Amino acid sequence: MSSLPPADQIDPDNLSVESWRLESLIQLNKIRRILLFLALLALVMACFFAKDVLLPIILGLMLALTLSPIVRGAGRLGVPAPLSGILLIVFMGAGMVAGGYAVSGPISTWMQDAPEMGEQLREKFRGLSESVEKVKEASKEVEGLTEEAAASNRVQKVAIQQPGILNSAVSNAASTGTTLAVTLVLALFLLASGDMFRVKLVEVLPSLSEKKRALKIVYGVERAISRYLLTITLINAGLGLAVWALLMLAGLPKPYVWGLVAFVFNYLPFLGAIAGVVLVGIYSVLSFDTLGHAAIAPLLYLAATTLEGQIITPSVLGRRLELNTVSVFITVVFWGWLWGIAGALMAVPFLVIVKVVCDNVESMKTLGYFLGSADMGVKFEESDKAAGSGE
Repeated sequence: MSSLPPADQIDPDNLSVESWRLESLIQLNKIRRILLFLALLALVMACFFAKDVLLPIILGLMLALTLSPIVRGAGRLGVPAPLSGILLIVFMGAGMVAGGYAVSGPISTWMQDAPEMGEQLREKFRGLSESVEKVKEASKEVEGLTEEAAASNRVQKVAIQQPGILNSAVSNAASTGTTLAVTLVLALFLLASGDMFRVKLVEVLPSLSEKKRALKIVYGVERAISRYLLTITLINAGLGLAVWALLMLAGLPKPYVWGLVAFVFNYLPFLGAIAGVVLVGIYSVLSFDTLGHAAIAPLLYLAATTLEGQIITPSVLGRRLELNTVSVFITVVFWGWLWGIAGALMAVPFLVIVKVVCDNVESMKTLGYFLGSADMGVKFEESDKAAGSGE
């Protein structure tokens, strides 16, 4: 055991230099943390303002990662990557156009009949609407008093006319169509390029270890994203068919529309099922005479989504998606706030990519551990015990 040197042998100059170095390291670490926080804040702000540019690019990359294993498998059979990429993108584009055309007629009809549908809802919920009307009358009285006060003070009131529902829907549909078109074209170019970008990535990195780690991350991200999105798409398709059949048995008009709604909404964790139940419930109330009969359709929709979310998806995905519920929920809320519905839909695939990168980068493994599920914690403890016994 070493002992401290005598006091007369301690050099005060060296001691002051060491303390100065320690203080400098502490200050540098603080500066690094502040700069990292500012960089993350700047990145979030850039994503918020550059949504129209970044969204189709990210969606195109994810779509290309999802379809890359299929293109690579077709290449082993002798099919060129450009041909298989074109066939896949054309097939997906045709499916989107067919789905949009199938629901465009009923949706446009419902939008035109929105005032009448609102009147029907008020009639069926008369007791609730009466209390709401009382609140409206009170608010109108307050508004009248405010207008009188404004008139007495000679304050001019400018009314801004909001765009109609139909105009907003057309504008949103055009924006969505442009985003999807750019996404499909970008995915086509990426798929047609084959392994060109992987080869360039290997050529750019200097050391062999970095090349291996980069390829491991790329193939890990590709495998995780393709497995997740392809599996979820098949599950959502099965859910859509089940909802279609159940609502058809319940006698709800146009059940195929709600099958497509279930297919699309189920990509949105947590909120998609709730939104589907609410929409089916409103339409069911408008379609049936009694509230008891109208409750059957949303209950069937809820039962189908609950069975899918609690039993089918966990059993099919298993441990392929090792993410905890809290991290998924926070990611969905954050990207939903940042980019709306489109951001919420891409939140889980983005989290999968972050998890794969964290698992393959030593300095980010702590973050990957916190993003993982409970099983990952058990594996971590077992590895620690094994390491302890080895010592």
